[in-house]
Amino acid sequence: MARSDLSDITAFLTIAREGSFTKAAAKLGVSQSALSQTVRNLEARLGLRLLTRTTRRVSPTEAGERLIQAVGPRLEEVEAELAALTALRDKPAGTVRIAAGEHAAEVVLWPAIERLLPDYPDIVIEIVVDNGLTDIVAQRLDAGVRLGEQVAKDMVAVRIGPDMRMAVVGTPAYFKKHSKPKTPQDLTTHNCVNIRLPTAGGLYAWEFEKAGRALKVRVEGQLVFNTATMAVKAALAGVGLAFVPEERVLSHIEKGTLTRVLPEWCPSFPGFHLYYPSRRQPTPAFTVLADALRNWT
Repeated sequence: MARSDLSDITAFLTIAREGSFTKAAAKLGVSQSALSQTVRNLEARLGLRLLTRTTRRVSPTEAGERLIQAVGPRLEEVEAELAALTALRDKPAGTVRIAAGEHAAEVVLWPAIERLLPDYPDIVIEIVVDNGLTDIVAQRLDAGVRLGEQVAKDMVAVRIGPDMRMAVVGTPAYFKKHSKPKTPQDLTTHNCVNIRLPTAGGLYAWEFEKAGRALKVRVEGQLVFNTATMAVKAALAGVGLAFVPEERVLSHIEKGTLTRVLPEWCPSFPGFHLYYPSRRQPTPAFTVLADALRNWT
């Protein structure tokens, strides 16, 4: 195989994974026009069309799919072996890409990375903040961070944080105008800040449990966000009640700027876990980061 063929196939695989010439060009650091020409040259040499182009998406043809299945895994093995060679360096080096939700990135990843980076100047860490359930295999990420109950069974999962609890909070001024809810069902009469789920697109039903009895409540209110950060801001402004991870509002509760209600209905649940495919051989750089995250106690 000519070296140009290998380079062109790598470009084709990147386009197929990204589903877009624009995204692939940005990832490869080339212009979109140059990338298009690369694929046209490859298709001309093979005498086959590899990609179907529409105004919204690029998808592989039958021939393209066959090339992906045949060559894709082999190139990934080569990339993994090249990355593993960093073990021969005095210090680990390379890039580690991790997907995490906003909260996990702030309270779990960042503290560990802040301590780690000064001692490992050749390690680059890319955090993809995504509140959805990212497919780390499809996105070619090294790992992800999720709550323990959300990790797929075929993944290696490493606990990197304590148990968590949710909290229903509002300002003292809000509760001067509205009676405090005594049961989760009482929330239906309150102005609540909703969270739209990034995966299904629907509004999150607030989840409660007490004495083994689980309960979901669909609340209503004037505001809908897709991040807990904005929900906390709305609660602090006195707009209504927010249902967020306890850690996000603990300091406000202690200062008295927010009042917590229904704590007996909010039991703890498994906290954040680092997860990655069991078949993937961790690089030295990834191992260093995983060890730093594992030492959370």
